[in-house]
Amino acid sequence: MPELARDVNLTVNRGITKMKPSAIRAFDMEVSAIPGILKLTLGEPDFNTPEHVKAAAVAAIKNNDSHYSTTRGKLALRQAISKWIKRERGIDYSADDEIVVTIGATEALTATVLAMFNPGDKVIVPTPVFSLYFPIVELAGATPVLVDTSNDGFVLTADRLEEEINRAGDGVKAVMLNYPTNPTGRNYSEQQLRELATVIKKHHLMAIADEIYHTLTYDGVQPASLTTMIPERTVLIDGLSKSHAMTGYRLGFIAGPAAFIEQASKVHGFLVTTASDASQAAAIEAYNNGDADPIKYREAYQRRRDYLREELSKIGFEFAVPNGAFYMFVKIPQQYGKDDWQFGLDLAHQAKVGIIPGSAFGPGGEGYFRISYAASDEDLHEFIRRLTAFMNNLN
Repeated sequence: MPELARDVNLTVNRGITKMKPSAIRAFDMEVSAIPGILKLTLGEPDFNTPEHVKAAAVAAIKNNDSHYSTTRGKLALRQAISKWIKRERGIDYSADDEIVVTIGATEALTATVLAMFNPGDKVIVPTPVFSLYFPIVELAGATPVLVDTSNDGFVLTADRLEEEINRAGDGVKAVMLNYPTNPTGRNYSEQQLRELATVIKKHHLMAIADEIYHTLTYDGVQPASLTTMIPERTVLIDGLSKSHAMTGYRLGFIAGPAAFIEQASKVHGFLVTTASDASQAAAIEAYNNGDADPIKYREAYQRRRDYLREELSKIGFEFAVPNGAFYMFVKIPQQYGKDDWQFGLDLAHQAKVGIIPGSAFGPGGEGYFRISYAASDEDLHEFIRRLTAFMNNLN
């Protein structure tokens, strides 16, 4: 195998070499090799993609829909997304110039960040949060200002946002918010978002609203969105991975003011050219005819959440009660202090259970672990059985 020539080592991007791979993926890979491991590590629905959505993708392939789409995505898909956003949030986005179809929400976030920030800019990022946020902000040459929300119920309050903006000083350009939040499952009420919107507007900031779990909220609560409050300064990130169990289709979108979308679409084009035709065909079907699909998933997730909530309480664990997404964020046993990584390794090797250490999600995550309950009921029951045995042995 070829080794990099020693005389060209300096041509490697030094910024990239300083970045660590995703701690979520790294831990998952480490424990995946353990024989008999039961993994509740990754945020991937255990459901299959709806049949009518799969049929649309198959039909597109059979009909030789296999050519380059326009950079911003098929017009029929952008129109379907526009109508879906209107139904879900009550706000209009033009299919012509206010929407870009992306390779999942991950690429949507990356294209948005690269289009928005300049070197030296600062971005408020409440934590714990999906750890991808940190490196993509750094890729843009900007600085993530990490705000530990663990003492505020894992939500960013308006007062805390005001305080952090003032503390950060010049250069703050935006706030990145994910709600419902990965890894805690915590959501923001309409009132909380309105208070945040007031501060964002006061300081002339932009908001990146990652609403990939928008359809997965519980207890009959209607999800709120910054897009309805400050649309002129909000960039919406969403997609089908979680709502329609379509992680492998890699289909997301960016929606926002036309002036910003023009720049984001350039970055998107530089990164990937365009999304695949088959995925777009599936997405057109999902957005046009799949509003009922997330309902059955949401009902299953809420049932699983309630089961875990009851069983974890019986064992003696403390946790943030999730009101969205499909994660539980749980305090590790006090014997471990805040060493969630060691707890995760012990749990994996001794109980054959894979979770994700909370420290992977930034400040405030230390001393916790994340469970993904996007898993079968059988797996969750087995998880509780193994966890109970582990705790009995520990105690």
